[in-house]
Amino acid sequence: MAPITIKDIQVILTQPWHSRLIVVKVITSEPGLYGLGCATFTQRWHAVEAAIEGHLKPFLIGRDVSRIEDIWQLGMVHGYWRNGPVLGNALSGVDIALWDIKGKLANMPVYQLLGGKCREAANVYVHADGRDPQEVIENAQRFMEQGYRFIRVQMGGYGGKNAGKTRPEGALDGAYYDPRAYMRNMLKMIEAVRVTLGDEIELLHDIHERLIPIDAVGFAKAVEQFKLYFLEDALAPEDIAWFEHIRQQCSTPIAMGELFNNPHEWRSMIERRLIDFLRMHISQMGGLTPARNAAIHANFYGIRTAWHGPGDVSPVGHAANLHLDLWAPNFGVQEWCRFPELVYEIFPGTPEVRNGYMYPNDRPGLGIDINEKLAAKYPCTDEIEQWTQTRLPDGSPARP
Repeated sequence: MAPITIKDIQVILTQPWHSRLIVVKVITSEPGLYGLGCATFTQRWHAVEAAIEGHLKPFLIGRDVSRIEDIWQLGMVHGYWRNGPVLGNALSGVDIALWDIKGKLANMPVYQLLGGKCREAANVYVHADGRDPQEVIENAQRFMEQGYRFIRVQMGGYGGKNAGKTRPEGALDGAYYDPRAYMRNMLKMIEAVRVTLGDEIELLHDIHERLIPIDAVGFAKAVEQFKLYFLEDALAPEDIAWFEHIRQQCSTPIAMGELFNNPHEWRSMIERRLIDFLRMHISQMGGLTPARNAAIHANFYGIRTAWHGPGDVSPVGHAANLHLDLWAPNFGVQEWCRFPELVYEIFPGTPEVRNGYMYPNDRPGLGIDINEKLAAKYPCTDEIEQWTQTRLPDGSPARP
């Protein structure tokens, strides 16, 4: 029997909500058989589209769709340089789509191909923000009434309230924040939330890498008393050596990884037991294939998964996350962005959340599709990102 091959690869771009989404459609030589993958790098979507159309597509046309590992290995090194976010997302779109196809051919959900379920549904966490502690508490309480048991609490967005009023004369515009004020304000907010909501609710918080290393160590130590489920992105990838100091000084659980591209970034963290949760963006790291391997590796070291799942992961990416969540013995919790109804119309089969759990639909493959005509009504828009133009109170540029 002749193998089923890749006939065409299409890049579908759409922006029905906040983020620009990149979905890859791998069309096969078998009539009507195709797979969908997520390649969403919302800040550099043109580059990912060009990488797929100009490089991966001509390289992959005619290849056997069943050879997922072979395609991933060659795709990663075919350009010689590797492990960057553009290539990672481009290759991820293809990789996830091939898993979708394999599941359809087997007439099984992808989680069955990975090894079957370890659970029926995945606990998710949602984001409660606010302008002051009371508003954060009220928003968290609304989520609790909806059945959510894991809530990430923030105040004033990443880095806290705008600090631009104190900038010197002539300082450039940007998204200003004050790291020291952020630490003071967030500790007071988290304390208020814990006192009001009690110990039963699992609280999370995201530093978003906005502290210098020594302050991140101090913050992790100070927040230990509030028993977070985890503290997210305490340090930037450039500063990961400092995680050892956090580990030596406190028991605050740490989640890390959404900016990781290179396996050496997460491998060293796993093997040195410096973190407690992996939360890579699975399209940035290259798709389901490396995510599966990272989860297996982490399981040997008692480290759980908490894959990146904001609005700049497409519904196809969320579906892929869910299949990993259902299978992985070391699953922790899944980030969830709460898509509006329009997104469900564009992506039929988008995972549904009920009473704080995300459920699969058990259709073959990833169980998700796309209404291309409706998606085309919401084209991606070009804009210069403002929130990533971050600055300190004196006007110095800072990491977002």
